[in-house]
Amino acid sequence: MKTLLSATILFLFITTHVIAQQRRTDDALLLEYYQNQHFADALIYLKGIYQEPVTDAKELSRLAYTSSKAGKLPDAEGYYQRIFEKDSTNLVVLYNIAGINQQRGNNAKAETYYKKIIAIDSSDFNVYKQLAQIAHEKGDIKSMMSQVYYLQKANSLNPTDADVAAELSSLYIQLKQFPKADKTLRVAIAADPENVFLQQSLLKLNYAENKWRETVKIGEQLLLLGDSSVFTMVQLGRGYYETKNYPCGIATLLTIPELYQTETTAYYTAVCYKMLNDQKKAIFYLKKAIILSISPNAATYYNEIADSYTTLKQLKNALEAYQKGLLYDDKPITYYLMAIMYDTELKDKKTALKYFKKYIAAKPDEKQKTYIDYSTARIFALNGH
Repeated sequence: MKTLLSATILFLFITTHVIAQQRRTDDALLLEYYQNQHFADALIYLKGIYQEPVTDAKELSRLAYTSSKAGKLPDAEGYYQRIFEKDSTNLVVLYNIAGINQQRGNNAKAETYYKKIIAIDSSDFNVYKQLAQIAHEKGDIKSMMSQVYYLQKANSLNPTDADVAAELSSLYIQLKQFPKADKTLRVAIAADPENVFLQQSLLKLNYAENKWRETVKIGEQLLLLGDSSVFTMVQLGRGYYETKNYPCGIATLLTIPELYQTETTAYYTAVCYKMLNDQKKAIFYLKKAIILSISPNAATYYNEIADSYTTLKQLKNALEAYQKGLLYDDKPITYYLMAIMYDTELKDKKTALKYFKKYIAAKPDEKQKTYIDYSTARIFALNGH
């Protein structure tokens, strides 16, 4: 890396040999700054040598490069802009302005300059990749089609680039253009058969096409390559189920850490057990699938609905909402709120007492001490003491 940096700097020095004698830089000192990553010091040094207004393109280029490396991106762009104003076809300058804006999140401006590059040179592979990335970040249907176009251009220039092939095939899969996805991947995989990302893309394609034997084959190849990612294990586990290899399906799906278990993984684990006639475990995992399919915030949402109904004085609807919330999570606070409603709004002391007791029995957090104390007092009062 150090050798590459030195070569870059030496080239920069050679191209600036025409600087006037009275403004000549100490090349050895500047090289030392660069090699030691002291770009801020290098920038201060250069600004002391190059007095404003700087007009020489090579001096501006050196200031721009150093500003960029020092993290002063607005300054770097400003220097490159001065060069651009003198030569709007300078590809290096265009690329740097585009890259700086992309780093700063100014994608619209970056896109403008990348397009200026391909208007001059339509064979720039990296520019098409960057334009595809910008289109991806927009996230709408129109931009998705632009992303496909730019990736197609990049892929045509370098069909063995793994990143482009994987991204393009993924988009083809979303668009149900399976033959195009397959062709794109086959070419790239032929050049790099042990590329995990390409093999994962091929796994995704066969999974999408319900080609289960191929899914299993590719999944097992990925295991041999050391890939035990959640993505691969889920798809391989489903593949084992669909090819009736239920023990392997269970073994594969159960290797997925609990944190990454989902409704899908629980369901296919359950049906594998079901096909092996282990109904108890099938029931266990089907119940788990139900739990995982429900938002953990469902009870909170129902409590909020109940609160809104209470504000509207629609007490029956409020109670129904509280009851539904309890089906998802028997939060102590729900019992308390129901007790308060029965006690103060509906004047149903018997039912209020029941829910105050349920609240205390649910062992609410000590942070709810005020509610706990009040509930204890109301239980005492409602019991007739």
